[in-house]
Amino acid sequence: MIRRLTRDDHEPCFALLKTAPAENLFIIGDIESYGYDQDFQKVWGEFNHTGELIAVLLKYENNYIPYAVEDFDAKGFANIMEQDPEFYMMSGLKEITAKIEPFLQKSLVRKRETFYAKCINLHTTKAGASNVKEANVSDAERLVELLNHIPEFSDSIITVERKRRGLEDGSSRSFYIEEDGKMVSTASTAAENSMSAMVVGVATLEAYKKKGYATACMLKLCEKLLQEGKELCLFYDNPAAGAIYKRIGFEDIGFWMMYTFTK
Repeated sequence: MIRRLTRDDHEPCFALLKTAPAENLFIIGDIESYGYDQDFQKVWGEFNHTGELIAVLLKYENNYIPYAVEDFDAKGFANIMEQDPEFYMMSGLKEITAKIEPFLQKSLVRKRETFYAKCINLHTTKAGASNVKEANVSDAERLVELLNHIPEFSDSIITVERKRRGLEDGSSRSFYIEEDGKMVSTASTAAENSMSAMVVGVATLEAYKKKGYATACMLKLCEKLLQEGKELCLFYDNPAAGAIYKRIGFEDIGFWMMYTFTK
């Protein structure tokens, strides 16, 4: 049986989600921030014959994110999405979205697949650079300026205002290294919630690469969040970058899918 979830279902909902905090980063964060009944956010759950919650479907604006721990009613989730005139995006773990995809009638515009990795223990806490600092709100402009000088982040949507807001409300934090009077390397989190966080914005200026700076920033960042009991996750496309993350302690947990359909 599938039905809408309410705040009265919060305990069983989070009991399910917290079995995989990194995998459910977005669902956990959205529910903690906005609850179960907003115009732009709704949550459904599937219950098995014994009344146990086995699957969750979250709508945030135009995007749907499913999660399940066992076989679930993929067609039922697809019907909910198809009945929503605002629906045109779906994202989630590949093994779950792949079961829903065949039941969606909307025309597919784009499907993107990225590696999804998580870290629950560091392989090492030793890094070559010891001059890693934690950023505060006043560092927002310099952090964005650094990322704007990195080619891989040329299409980033990050702004000084968004970076400052994230540092203020605790949904993001950043570590960085300075040299020659400027920020030269950084690593950040995004979408932090009470159980997990995503590592983003790992970058070093070209002239300062191969000094272990990005690794040092990541280690400091990861160490702090793991000490707080949070799981870490990240997306990556480049297997070479994945190898670096794995040396630190990240392990692949599958693929994250992002679908775009016709509006």
